[in-house]
Order: sequence, then C-alpha cells, then structure tokens
Amino acid sequence: MTIATSRISPARDFWADADRHLVRYAGAGDFTREIITRAAGSFVYTESGREILDFTSGQMSAILGHAHPEIVATVRDQIGELDHLFSGMLSRPVVNLARRLADSLPAPLEKVLLLTTGAESNEAALRMAKLVTGKHEIVSFARSWHGMTQAAASATYSAGRSGYGPAAPGNFAIPVPNAYRPDFTTPEGEFDWRRQLDFAFDLIDAQSVGSLAACLVEPILSSGGIVEPPPGYFAALRDKCDERGMLLILDEAQTGLCRTGTWYAFERDGIVPDLLTLSKTLGAGLPLAAVITSAEIEAAAHDRGYLFFTTHVSDPLVAAVGNTVLDILERDGLDRRATELGAFLRHGLERIAQRHSVVGDIRGRGLLAGLELVTDRETKRPSDELGAAVTRRCLELGLHMNIVQLPGMGGVFRIAPPLTATEDELSLGLSILDQAIADAARTFG
Repeated sequence: MTIATSRISPARDFWADADRHLVRYAGAGDFTREIITRAAGSFVYTESGREILDFTSGQMSAILGHAHPEIVATVRDQIGELDHLFSGMLSRPVVNLARRLADSLPAPLEKVLLLTTGAESNEAALRMAKLVTGKHEIVSFARSWHGMTQAAASATYSAGRSGYGPAAPGNFAIPVPNAYRPDFTTPEGEFDWRRQLDFAFDLIDAQSVGSLAACLVEPILSSGGIVEPPPGYFAALRDKCDERGMLLILDEAQTGLCRTGTWYAFERDGIVPDLLTLSKTLGAGLPLAAVITSAEIEAAAHDRGYLFFTTHVSDPLVAAVGNTVLDILERDGLDRRATELGAFLRHGLERIAQRHSVVGDIRGRGLLAGLELVTDRETKRPSDELGAAVTRRCLELGLHMNIVQLPGMGGVFRIAPPLTATEDELSLGLSILDQAIADAARTFG
C-alpha cells in the first residue's frame, strides 16, 4: 500500500478531494466553499487572497481572536516542555488552572475536572449528577444544544434526534422562555414566563417515574436562536429543581468567561448552579473544557466510584493555554470590554433594524448578539430562505456570519466576534451586514 504525500493542489482538485474523501457532518449544511490558509485577530484569509471578517470567533470559541501572540507563545513553549501525560498523572498547569477557575467562581464551586469539548463536559456532568442523586431523568430546553455524545445528545433538542434510534431514557424537554414569541401571555399581552414554567413542570411531574436527577440548560440559548430567559427565570427554575431534589447544571460553553459582560452569565440571576460546564471560550479555540462543582457533590461522586477516565483528561498543554486565557481576560478587563463593545454592537444592529423592515428582533447580551429576520413584523413569520441569502451575500462581501440551522429559525443570526475586536472591525461587519440585508431583501421583494 502506498500513501500519497500531501501536496498543494489547484482549488478544483482540492474540492474534488474534499467531496470525495470527507464525511459531511453538518446535517443538511455544506462546507463553506473557501480554502482557509491562515487567521489572525478578527480575520481569516483564503488561499485566493480574500480577507474575511470573522463574526463567529471560529466555532464561537476564539474569544481572543485568532493567533493571539500570547496563546501562540504558550503553545510553542508548552509543547516543547510537556504536552500529554498518562491520565492519572498531574502537572502544575492543570492544578493551577483548577485553582484559578475555582477562585473566579462563587462558593461552593471549587472542584474542577478538565476535559476537551463541551459535549464531553456535559457528559461528565450528567454522569456525575446521575451517580450522586441515584436517579436518571434529565430536563432541558426544547431548543437546547449540549453536544453529540450519548447523554449530551439525548439532552439536545434543537437538532439531530431523528434517525439515530432510542435516546437515553428519561429525557424531557421544557418550552423555551422566548419573550419575542411568547406562548403564555398575561391579560395585558406580556410574556407570562412564570405560568409557562409552572405548566412545564406540571408536565414533567406527570411524565416522571420519580427519578428526576438534573436540569441541564444554557443561560442564553445559542443554537436555539440567542434566546435569553427573562430576569427571575433561573431563580424560579432553581426552586423547581430544589423542590424535586434535582441538581441544576448550567452549560456556559458560549456564555462563560466574559463574553456576556460578566465572567459568567449566571451572575446576572443571583444563583449558583450545582454543576457548571465550560468549553469553547476556555481554550480560546483550542480543545479545553471543564466541569466545576462543589466539594460535597464531588465527595459523594467519589464515594460512589465516579469514573470519567478519558485519554485527554487533565492534559497539560491545553491547561497551560487555559491559564494564559485567564491571564489575558483579567489583565485586559475583557468583561468590561465585552459590555462596552456589546453596547456598540447592539446600537449598530438597532440602526440596521430601523432601516430594514425584515429585521424583527435584536437580542442577546454583551458580545453574544442575535438578529432575527422575518418576512412580516406583525406576524413574525420567519424566512429560512432570506436568512440563507443574507448569509451568502455577507460572505461574498467579506463577512462570515453564522445562522441558526433549525427549520423555521433560519433567519436568526448568531453574532459573536472576538472580545479583542475593535470598534472599526465591528463597524465594518455592521456595514457589510446592512448591505447584505438590503441586497437580499430586494431579491425577495
């Protein structure tokens, strides 16, 4: 057998090879037809010489931009010193990162497990919750996204459930508290989220076999359309969990570590979860994730023989990167910067909404923003086709945008530029988006 050497091939051959040899993993979506050769700061660069502004921080992860010099230096230094170990061995970067994450969080969150991806961290958290409570039922939002491994996928309702056989038993969905599209209203027409939540748990109680272990939710649903539950919702959800002996798990893969203007999005609500999962932003684009819980829960799990022994648990290379991420976030005050740039971004999006009647809603917090396109503001009728057209036009004009890929929600843009972006870069992105909406709207009449 002869294995061909790598080569620089013409673009036509590159796409022929890609189409022939790569597994397509984005459902009905396809690969962006650009060959990316490098990235720096807020931009990615194509082989043909195009510069594309990245309004998604890669996969919503590169919060310090691409190729941040301090991250680059950490990787170069650490990989030449200590990259990977047997999973039962410990290194200083791992223990330092665990201590620093604990220091950044309110009590009693102080026990840390370092892993690789968001799915893995949610898998570990759910496994721990089931072991500690002795129960198995899991509640999550109907538009949730928690990952593609078994327990995480079973708690994911936004996509990927059809055709894969039985999910883990005992998984239940509750409605998303979406104020823009309220399903419960007061006599005055306002969103009645308390009645919605009561109704949701009446249904949960009716379906449960008495084995409710945990509730796993995102503080701001991202793949679900940048939906932020109203103030007071998570305190009430916390009460629902406590009444039933359930643990509350918050998935802050995208909202954690300053993106929303605070270190953790749950700080707004004055609650503390039983378990917190981090990923994406923690590694600033490298595969690093964490589960953080209390000493009491960790001890109970340990006493019951908790097992989550993976190949890359407690890896020193990415732990060193995580420490550098925390250094930069703290030194540069990027929580405050996310608040300031988030206000700048929102003002620009609101001005776009004033100019284009197809913009139905602007939402989000800090540098995690959502813009929803509709064909009619009164009916709020969504348009997947219009969203796809705007996405294509943005890319043609030099802006990479991410749109929710759920049927009926294809007009919701997820906007998450790096925390290191400048106002000029945000202005450029807003200008391109403005033009793309105008061009696509003309096409659709």
